[in-house]
Amino acid sequence: MDADEFHLPRSRRANERLHAAIPGGAHTYAKGDDQYPEDLAPVISHGRGAHVWDVDGNRYVEYGSGLRSVSLGHAHPRVLEAVRRELDRGSNFVRPSLVEAEAAERFLATVPTAEMVKFAKNGSDATTAAVRLARAVTGRPRVAVCGDHPFFSVDDWFIGTTPMDAGIPATTTELTVAFPYGDLVATEELLSRYRGEIACLILEPTGHTEPPPRANGADPAPGYLAGLRELADRHGCVLVFDEMITGLRWSEAGAQGLYGVVPDLSTFGKALGNGFAVSALAGRRELMERGGLRHAHDRVFLLSTTHGAETHSLAAAMAVLTTYVEEGITARLHALGERLATGVREAAAGAGVGDHLVVRGRASNLVFATLDENRQPSQPYRTLFLRQLLAGGVLAPSFVVSSALTDADIDHTVDTVARACAVYRKALDADDPAPWTGGRPVRPVFRRRA
Repeated sequence: MDADEFHLPRSRRANERLHAAIPGGAHTYAKGDDQYPEDLAPVISHGRGAHVWDVDGNRYVEYGSGLRSVSLGHAHPRVLEAVRRELDRGSNFVRPSLVEAEAAERFLATVPTAEMVKFAKNGSDATTAAVRLARAVTGRPRVAVCGDHPFFSVDDWFIGTTPMDAGIPATTTELTVAFPYGDLVATEELLSRYRGEIACLILEPTGHTEPPPRANGADPAPGYLAGLRELADRHGCVLVFDEMITGLRWSEAGAQGLYGVVPDLSTFGKALGNGFAVSALAGRRELMERGGLRHAHDRVFLLSTTHGAETHSLAAAMAVLTTYVEEGITARLHALGERLATGVREAAAGAGVGDHLVVRGRASNLVFATLDENRQPSQPYRTLFLRQLLAGGVLAPSFVVSSALTDADIDHTVDTVARACAVYRKALDADDPAPWTGGRPVRPVFRRRA
């Protein structure tokens, strides 16, 4: 369908209902309608496999499903079967259920670099628990975050460092400092500048799961993570790997399993539940037990969540872990991503926009950059591209694949990208994407004013 003829009247009305009742119209800012072309933000009715349908009746091939959480595809049969078995048995009790032990044991068998694990519902709770634990164990106040990673937590220690810092005391933000990914010298200088003050180094072990415009999302340089491990040990701070995105997508045991460097603590989520709400804080027994009952130290309020042990979500996590291991899901994600990346790059090059529509990242976690005539990141060109994809039946805020995609899905995506690239070329030749954006450009999530 031509983008000028593509309209979503029911989704538009549904978005108005959402905004009337929910601040921002969504429960995650990355799902907001400001991330999509004007009046072309589909409201989803349902999904199955790699496809979703909007309330207007349109079907899309979907990428980045559930903000990367639905890596097996929607309504995956093995996951649903596991969940159904638990639903009739109750979901939450006044004491732990055996499912909690089984889920923990399954997780630790899959991620053998960890010795204990505690489950929660969202990634922010897990990363904040890691920070609190590191502060308690070291007795130090400061947190060092990798400045190349766009998001660690909704909590004050991190969000206070972003442009959306309204309501967060400066005294809290001042305790968070940043280090650059891949630069051991700069990191050691930071640790020396705040000698004896930094409780932990927290980073995504790959550095760029959301590659910035000039990064390619490649593997870490040889020796970098091992060097970071040595720095943390020498300066007495805790090394924390945020594996919310890399967990399962890089290997079944996450990036730590792939690169062979063991952190003190790590956090998992997203793919862990295939859309069901579950996250995890894992790590060395010596540290994790500080949140338990079998130690002689001051108690750490580590994670204590009413719904962290909800049985059907833990059953989902066990089914996901089993499916990944038994069916080789990580390898399939990489193969699908390679096929998609090759097709998109060829389509862009064929239309003469190969230097402007750029696919980056690990094959299992692809993103794209839209660059203007000066090869600078451009929101108007992103708007143009998204609008053409939507009209072609492709919902793709990223090109992050799920294992439910078929070769036919990828062929359809590449064909749609090729048509979008032809329009992209016209806009570049005109030196103006505005005639093809259909209204205001999409906006970055982290900005000071609405």
